[in-house]
Amino acid sequence: MDDSAPKRADARRNQKALLDAAAAVFVASGVEAPIRDIAAKAGVGTATIYRHFPTRADLIVAVYRHQVEALAEAGPELLASSTTPYDALAKWLDQFVDFVITKQGLAAVLQSDDPCYDPLHSYFLDRLVPVCTQLLDAAAGEIHDGLDAYELLRGIGGLCAGASRKHPYDTRRLVGFLVAGLRV
Repeated sequence: MDDSAPKRADARRNQKALLDAAAAVFVASGVEAPIRDIAAKAGVGTATIYRHFPTRADLIVAVYRHQVEALAEAGPELLASSTTPYDALAKWLDQFVDFVITKQGLAAVLQSDDPCYDPLHSYFLDRLVPVCTQLLDAAAGEIHDGLDAYELLRGIGGLCAGASRKHPYDTRRLVGFLVAGLRV
C-alpha cells in the first residue's frame, strides 16, 4: 500500500479519533500509559494502534504534530469568525494555553536524548509563530505595538511551565491578565 496516497475520509476520521484519544490518555496518565487504555478510549483494538503507529515514539510524535496542526489551523478560522482580531487573538492564545498545559506530560519525553523528537520544537515554531504573527498583525491598533510572536509564545509557555503540584496556581488566570494587558 502506498503511504503517500491520500487517506480516505473515514480513515482520516479514525486516525483523528485515535490521536485525540491518545492525547487525552497522555494528559491523564502520562506518555507511558498502556496502549490498551488508548485503544479503549478510541474504541479500537490495540492492533489498530500498532498498525498506524508501530512504536510509542511514533504515536507521541503523531499526537504532538496533530495538536500543533489543529492549533495552526485555528488561527485563520478564529480570525474569520471572531468579532474583532483581538478577540481572535485572545481565543487562540487560550487554545495555546491548553496545548502547552497538555504538553507538560510530554516534556520529559520531548527533551529526551531520543533523536526522533529533535525536529518537533522546530516544527512547533515553524507552524505556530507565523499564525501568532498573523493574529498580532491583524490586531494592530487594538494591542500595543512591537510585540513579537515568539516572545509572546515563550512568555505564555513560561507561565504555564511554572505551575507545579507543589506550587500550583491558575495558569489560565495569569495568561488572561497578560492577554488583557496587550490591549491599548
